[in-house]
Amino acid sequence: MGEESSLVVAQAVQDAPIISSYNDRIRPLLDTVDSLRHLMITREGIQLPTIVVVGDQSSGKSSVLESLAGINLPRGQGICTRVPLIMRLMHQPTPEPDLSLEFNGKVVRTDEEHVSEAINLATEEIAGFGKGISNAPLTLEVRKNGVPDLTMVDLPGITRVPVHGQPENIYDQIKDIIMEYITPEESIILNVLSATVDFTTCESIRMSQMVDKTGERTLAVVTKSDKSPEGLLEKVTADDVNIGLGYVCVRNRIGEESYEEARVEEARLFESHPQLSKIDKSIVGIPVLAEKLVKIQAASIARNLPAIVKSINDKLSLNIAEAKRMPQKMSSPTEAMTAFMQIIGMAKESLRKILVRGEFDEYPDEQNMHCTARLVEMFNQFSDELHKRAESDPAEKFLMEEIMVLEETKGIGLPNFLPRTDFLTILQRRVKGISSIPTIFAEKVWSYVEEIVISVMMHHSEHHHQLQLSFRRAGHNLIAKMKERSINWVMEIVEMEKQTDYTCNPEYLSDWNKLMVQQDAFMKYVLNNEERPAMRELEGFGEIDVDHLKKYSHVLQQAFDLKMRMTAYWKIVLKRLVDCMALHLLLSIGNLVNKEFEAEIVNELMGPGGGIERMLEESPAVASKRQKISKSIELLKKSKEVVAKIMDKIGTYND
Repeated sequence: MGEESSLVVAQAVQDAPIISSYNDRIRPLLDTVDSLRHLMITREGIQLPTIVVVGDQSSGKSSVLESLAGINLPRGQGICTRVPLIMRLMHQPTPEPDLSLEFNGKVVRTDEEHVSEAINLATEEIAGFGKGISNAPLTLEVRKNGVPDLTMVDLPGITRVPVHGQPENIYDQIKDIIMEYITPEESIILNVLSATVDFTTCESIRMSQMVDKTGERTLAVVTKSDKSPEGLLEKVTADDVNIGLGYVCVRNRIGEESYEEARVEEARLFESHPQLSKIDKSIVGIPVLAEKLVKIQAASIARNLPAIVKSINDKLSLNIAEAKRMPQKMSSPTEAMTAFMQIIGMAKESLRKILVRGEFDEYPDEQNMHCTARLVEMFNQFSDELHKRAESDPAEKFLMEEIMVLEETKGIGLPNFLPRTDFLTILQRRVKGISSIPTIFAEKVWSYVEEIVISVMMHHSEHHHQLQLSFRRAGHNLIAKMKERSINWVMEIVEMEKQTDYTCNPEYLSDWNKLMVQQDAFMKYVLNNEERPAMRELEGFGEIDVDHLKKYSHVLQQAFDLKMRMTAYWKIVLKRLVDCMALHLLLSIGNLVNKEFEAEIVNELMGPGGGIERMLEESPAVASKRQKISKSIELLKKSKEVVAKIMDKIGTYND
């Protein structure tokens, strides 16, 4: 609804007397909002234009509402209004009033004589006996000739001191209810103030200023004007408390006066009283208050209706989208099996793409899911760690390991002969020194693959939460099996390297020969009796200390040969470990995706109590959420129908 429509609504009520404020343009707007309120659209977070009546206890709030509605409301000591009372006033041409109460899902008919008692009974049913309060609303509908077309929410009067039978935190309870109703920007605050008090000390003013600092949506009605006329003109014109929508001064009905008599007396008071007659006639009297409220309400509805329509449509779209994301409810084993196989197929293809083919179009911004790249990084780290752990002896201990082994394995035999057992002894020590690295690496790779597999399965089963526990368990079991196989294989490879020395790789002899070329020069340097530097550069090893080697001249040549053979062979061993590990894991991951995955998942989910059975079930939490979304969609659709009708009428008015 645009500005033109708002003007249409405002103009429709501008000149209408209060008793005939009902017309074809205002009533439908109010009925629309009342229908939305009846549907409890506010539970969906959609706020409605509402006139909220607040006031301190004994401010005369009930008297004002009685005068507007022309009926008697509950009176007495303490809090009379113990629940939010939604008052729907509807002018009707027929003279016979029609009153009803709606609460707790039922409608109770009443009449003017018994309405006060009926409200008390309904309040006791909602809030209990005693003097406690409740946030559950009670709706009073008054169809009566001459009443203004208004809907207002009357809230409990503010009291700071609990009386007998009231909870100690009664003030906080009342404040919470009031703040809930007056905080929305769509609410119009009707602040009832007694002329007998200083407005700046009123608790209701303090609360309204907390949410409406400028007062642009606050209207004040000043009661008991006849009780404290002195200075009232100055109070309402000075406006020390920022009442943006202005003041209306009224006289409370006294004793057994009828409402008609009270209105006559009120008019006479503001016409003839020495002080009160000076107050502008545009801000005095119940008729003026009613007219102001009708106009303010109509303008507020016209202003807020487009936003309400948009909010309903937005909320409906969100709930429909949420409903589509809910786990699909299966009606038969065949339907469940079809969905189950589709999930497995999609998950398998995703794993094939990211783990085998290196495609990551499904996860372009999730680097952890770019699996082939992450696996290459892991293999590079594995290779670096192997080589780092297997670095040569420190420079000052060069050849000492080989010399010690030769010394401990010497025997009666030909001199300068290199026993194979010496080579194997050093080889086994070296292999043992790195044996934990391949095992740790295999565990790391499979932990990463497990994370990927579980993530992919959770993604493809997001609409079938009842399956996810089984999928997760199957994923854990599958990876545990694959990991166990890999670790067993790794341990076997390590044992093979310990068992014997073998390679057909020609690089072994080539590298050994290159290293042995340095032997003669090295021996001469070490055994030279002349003064020389203690450190010597040796290709493949860098700068080494040789002073400690002279005393081992009898095994030095053998030790050098043993060192060079081990150096050349160790390069082969490390390459072989890295290459074999890479080939093994790539094969295992390929088997996981192409063979093991589907078999393990099917085995897990097809067994007794497995996923197929669970797909036909629904957890209480999911069922509750589905029901909640369904109710929201139904409510929002009904609300959409309600506002669509009024929007059509507005279009007709504009035409």
